[in-house]
Amino acid sequence: MVNVLFCGNSGVFDGFLTCALSLMKRTDSTEPFAFYIYTMELTRLDKKYTGLSYDEIKQFESVIKRYNPENTVRLFDVTELYEREFAGCPNESAYCSPYTLIRLLADLVDGMPDKLLYLDADVLFNRDVHLLYDIDLTGFEYAAARDHYGKYLIYPNYINAGVLLFNMTEMRRTRILKKARSILREKKLVFADQSALIRSTSKRKVLPQRYNDQKFLHKHTIVRHFSKRLFYLPYPHTENIKQWQIDKVHSVFRYHQFDDILDEYQAIKG
Repeated sequence: MVNVLFCGNSGVFDGFLTCALSLMKRTDSTEPFAFYIYTMELTRLDKKYTGLSYDEIKQFESVIKRYNPENTVRLFDVTELYEREFAGCPNESAYCSPYTLIRLLADLVDGMPDKLLYLDADVLFNRDVHLLYDIDLTGFEYAAARDHYGKYLIYPNYINAGVLLFNMTEMRRTRILKKARSILREKKLVFADQSALIRSTSKRKVLPQRYNDQKFLHKHTIVRHFSKRLFYLPYPHTENIKQWQIDKVHSVFRYHQFDDILDEYQAIKG
């Protein structure tokens, strides 16, 4: 079983769907996937912060079961946990949204497996998930790749938290997530959950960039992360293009390697 964790709301459902399609289309194994999705209602902060709907989860389930009837999805409403751990904390206005914080609740949610692959909604797999998922984490809390910009601007081994392979057994032992939540309650951090996780780490495995490529797509790229990136032409600027913005994926990035995934996504949405 390949265990995958998503966190978010309806606003990133298209990301969950395209990412799941990429996992199933790029993986040769017949081993089933178990998807765990954390969501919450937080309309006290913003009226658009509503949880994933029943219809969205049923649609997601119908798609993944076409590939393997043994594939599963479980939805967890973590609103109560979030309010207990983070309500009123200085990082509720996180750089993306408060939904970036809820991955740090994984040790408090019942039924989580010992190995868990956390993925941001804006990633697509270019190669087989087992190249990442089968990495040995004995003695490590998690595995992650360096942040493309942070490794230059902050320090060489600064990691990006958009792709995290969790060793939940070790994380429960070291209480890394409890430490990270405590930091977030006490101090405002620029990159919130990512910075808190890094500060709480005892031992991690740093992976090559191809496991979370935030700028380029190479033949050896395993995960392409569609995060905000810097463009130098026609003038220095940033753009935050997501994989479900198909016209821009074609016109700006000139990617067609994911067309089989995006074509199926369009057919499902249509």
